[in-house]
Amino acid sequence: MSEPTSAAPQSTVDATAAPKTAMVLAAGYGKRMRPITDETPKPMVEVMGRPMIDRTLDRLADAGVERVVVNSHHLADKLESHLAARSGPPAIEISREADTPLDTGAGVLNALDKLGEEHFYVLNGDIFWLDGCVPALIRLAQHWAPEKMDALVLLSATAEAIGYAGPGDFQMDIQGRVRRRQEFEVAPFCFAGVQILHRRLFDYAPEGSFSLNLLFDQAEGSERLFGLRHDGLWFHIGTPHDIETAEEVLYDLGFRTNRPEERVS
Repeated sequence: MSEPTSAAPQSTVDATAAPKTAMVLAAGYGKRMRPITDETPKPMVEVMGRPMIDRTLDRLADAGVERVVVNSHHLADKLESHLAARSGPPAIEISREADTPLDTGAGVLNALDKLGEEHFYVLNGDIFWLDGCVPALIRLAQHWAPEKMDALVLLSATAEAIGYAGPGDFQMDIQGRVRRRQEFEVAPFCFAGVQILHRRLFDYAPEGSFSLNLLFDQAEGSERLFGLRHDGLWFHIGTPHDIETAEEVLYDLGFRTNRPEERVS
């Protein structure tokens, strides 16, 4: 399992179907990551010596994404300065949420005009994963079927998610349709923070702040919410302890530098 290289991955995905735009959600406070996030935006928190958001943006570039919208609020100046110092691709546009941070769904809705395309990637800015044989973003594009999907979410098996100790988020049937975990139920999959969404998912979005979970529930009700199981490693990075856990696992796997693709055999 490896990080992406600078070369574009080989894939059979239809180039016209693969999203060329993406949104990275980076406006939150990251309260459970305090005290680190008192001075550092959570997407800029480092794992193996490198900010999580930089790895995400590199993967988007490797998947052929040309333009990324990043929302900002908490420590917005610091995050935006960091992003401005990057040399693309992809090109980065900021969607600053000035007065109060919008929730995930409202944050995407607020930037919908900037995203432009009918479908696009949406990723949490504070996630860390290792790809399997085919990069996760490419696999999502290969499985995307807009005639029957409004959302395709990447899922990690809870038993394999490193640092995750929750009851799971979703059940998934053999055809890939997913159902949210009910109260007092344990689900085998957790949401990995990576997805492809169609803009029609937002046709009946409410006003004000709201979570993407609300739109997932709507898509589930119309049988247009689908999932794809991640075939690499996925790390839950919620607290400072989770960073230590992730780095211990990566070290045991042979990673010794700040770029996990430079693995020591």
